[in-house]
Amino acid sequence: MAEPLTMIAPTAAAMQEIGERLGRALVAGDVIALSGPLGAGKTTFVQGLARGTGVPAGRHVASPTFALVNEHPGRVPLVHADLYRIADPRELDELGLSDAFDRAAVAIEWLDRFPDAAPPERLEIAIAIADDGGRRLTLRPRGERAATLVAALRDQIG
Repeated sequence: MAEPLTMIAPTAAAMQEIGERLGRALVAGDVIALSGPLGAGKTTFVQGLARGTGVPAGRHVASPTFALVNEHPGRVPLVHADLYRIADPRELDELGLSDAFDRAAVAIEWLDRFPDAAPPERLEIAIAIADDGGRRLTLRPRGERAATLVAALRDQIG
């Protein structure tokens, strides 16, 4: 398994930039699992992913906390899910995520609550709030494709 990559994002704009860089490399079938406390910036990161996947600039990318799943058109479709309000794993089937894994890039917030809701091969990104208010992102690749995504980001940051 590839080594984790830790990145620092001092601002929301920096979070979006990291997300955009990753989004440029995403293809259908890629799964990004985002974890971290409320307010850590998971949705901010997905906004960057959306830019990188070619979601039109006028498209509003917001937390799907109440809708649970939003889909955005782009170079590769981006499905954005939020499992925070899911109380019972039986509710997961109603989300239609399994259909999305083959045809879109999928970003799932709070997947750590129901880790079996996504394929085991994925890129797990844990976001922590630093003392200075910035964010520390720890990217853990699970599988070859996720390792390739991390390597691409590592190359970009030198």
